Amino acid sequence: MRKLLNTLYITLENGYLHKDGENIVLDVGGEKKFAMPIHNLEGIVCIGNIVVSAHLMGFCVERKVSLSFVSEFGKFMARATGKINGNVLVRKKMYKMADDIEKSLPIARNFVLGKVANCRAVLERGLRDHGDSIDSEVVQKNSLYLQNRLQKIKGAESYEVLLGYEGECAKCYFEGMDHLILANKDVFYINSRSRRPPTDNMNAILSFIYTILMHDVQSALESVGLDSYVGFYHRDRPGRASLALDLMEELRPVLADRLALSLVNRRQLSGKDFLLKESGAVLMADEARKTLLTDWQKRKKEEITHPFIDEKIPIGLIPYVQAMLLSKHIRGEMDGYPPFFWK
Repeated sequence: MRKLLNTLYITLENGYLHKDGENIVLDVGGEKKFAMPIHNLEGIVCIGNIVVSAHLMGFCVERKVSLSFVSEFGKFMARATGKINGNVLVRKKMYKMADDIEKSLPIARNFVLGKVANCRAVLERGLRDHGDSIDSEVVQKNSLYLQNRLQKIKGAESYEVLLGYEGECAKCYFEGMDHLILANKDVFYINSRSRRPPTDNMNAILSFIYTILMHDVQSALESVGLDSYVGFYHRDRPGRASLALDLMEELRPVLADRLALSLVNRRQLSGKDFLLKESGAVLMADEARKTLLTDWQKRKKEEITHPFIDEKIPIGLIPYVQAMLLSKHIRGEMDGYPPFFWK
């Protein structure tokens, strides 16, 4: 099994990231802030106005360390990559499968099945943990709705039908998730999902975590030789990592949404941690991002037993295991793609 390495998140505005021997060095205003050996890292995410030297970009590509750039609003901007790894025959087979609806639709269905099942698991966990503190009747109703939709998703015979079911389930899930927010309800709530840009505090948290998760998923897919820009559920669009978005669907509720709820319910974040721009966009303050990233890294090191391979792995390796299973299915070593079902 692959070893879980660290991801370095750079949040200091106007930082300059460069190479010094085998080290990655951050300077701010001409002052050296820290240095870290590259062999400890599997990825670097630059958040906000960060300058990276060309020599460091080349160094990261050479050492297969992913380098991503994210805006202050948590929007993915760009990613530096080197040569494509993996077997070209696998990628050619992948492209053919993506263009064949009879082969791609079952994979797409499983992505959505995993997402809806895990959304329901989040609601059920909320009922078990906080049943006396929330409107249990409403959350239970939303959970049952998702359960009933799972059978319909299994029988979806077109992308249009599948998209419809997913949209209905997402709306129902976020309605239920709003009831799981227990602290500071005056500043943390989900009326609807807003993305570009997020227009409330909770959506700002979710958008930021989803972007960080996107980095990890894309790196996982590319590490097993798959093309992260060719999707089975999300249709191809120039500049969009459609397969990474596919694989993220089943992982968002477990890896991202639960972290967001924990940060809010433990009062690690408050209304003071967010800035409202004139445009109506909501931005997380620097200290809030640091708090989130610290918990994100801790969470990735926790171990679970993977439900399909039945092995204990760090949570941070779930994207890699799912990418590996998808690759095995594409190569013909497995009859289907098994989604990650959280228990």
